[in-house]
Amino acid sequence: MTTEREGRIGKLMGVVIRSGTAHVKGVLGQYGLGSKTFCKIAVRCYVSKMFKPSENGSARLRRRPIKGLAKARRKPINQGNGSAERSLKRTRHVPAALVTLHDKQSEPDHRELRIDKVGVRGLRFPIQVRDKAHAVQNTVATIGMFVDLPKEFKGTHMSRFIEVLNAHGNVIHVENITDILRAMQEKFRAATSHLEIEFPYFMVKRAPVTGKESMMDYFARFDAAACHKEILFLLTVKANVTTLCPCSKAIAAYGAHNQRGEVTVQIRSRKAVWIEDLIAIIESSASSELYALLKRQDEKAVTERAYDNPVFVEDLVRNVALKLNAHPDVTWYKVEAENQESIHNHNAYACIEKC
Repeated sequence: MTTEREGRIGKLMGVVIRSGTAHVKGVLGQYGLGSKTFCKIAVRCYVSKMFKPSENGSARLRRRPIKGLAKARRKPINQGNGSAERSLKRTRHVPAALVTLHDKQSEPDHRELRIDKVGVRGLRFPIQVRDKAHAVQNTVATIGMFVDLPKEFKGTHMSRFIEVLNAHGNVIHVENITDILRAMQEKFRAATSHLEIEFPYFMVKRAPVTGKESMMDYFARFDAAACHKEILFLLTVKANVTTLCPCSKAIAAYGAHNQRGEVTVQIRSRKAVWIEDLIAIIESSASSELYALLKRQDEKAVTERAYDNPVFVEDLVRNVALKLNAHPDVTWYKVEAENQESIHNHNAYACIEKC
């Protein structure tokens, strides 16, 4: 009778495990057991086997010994046992860096088309640039790095660009640009490498009358390339200015419309040219320069200066070009100006380039 009841309870516990105790009440009757019987017999029979009272009366988990495990623990591993060594090797985790994976980028490509530039763009990184007033200036740049890809290869390894950049430290110095270009050529075995670095550049400006100081931000960019052993370098500077329309001043009984203009200057030079010098050339070529902080006395002076010095967008690019022609180190330039017209629903644009 006891054996038969235990068999029923065993089947019942299988139901508990599969369906949960809520379902058991509907099944108890099939085995001739009430809920009280289940609580007293089933729990006592199965739970008591898993837990054993400790000396202080609390229950603790008792692990069932696995047959042969105790002997295996006591038995030392034979160093000459090849099967045991192989078993241990299978359980070790091999670091991912040591696993040889398939190199998809190095597969051959059958389209026979060379790629001029391939790489990464939009990478933000701290840099130091030369500052005419304070020796160096710390800023944050947006960087692009590229190499050429021969027609035989399917792709390039993008992670290597980041490796090259970080190999030069946590901060990039402008003086390191040539080293970075050479490192890319060597890392990728490339004939050409390219580096784009654009960043905000800050200058302290004094208001024209009160002398109040404020920070003005400008846009600067370095484009550098290494073609075999030759290094090419292009400097770009953008600055905003004020322009007052000469035609409006000439025909209006009073006043004249003016607007903010953006001037972009790109140069190649024999020697390094200061960013500040290009900004000064741009601002002196317009009706007036801009300021971040102006008091009323300053605003009056800026307004009157612009009125006394009207320039078209054509005048603006010509004024800048004349000053660049006179610069002894500038070998090539391109000047662009775009005025955000205040009385038109379009902009005015002009460009001049030295051939």
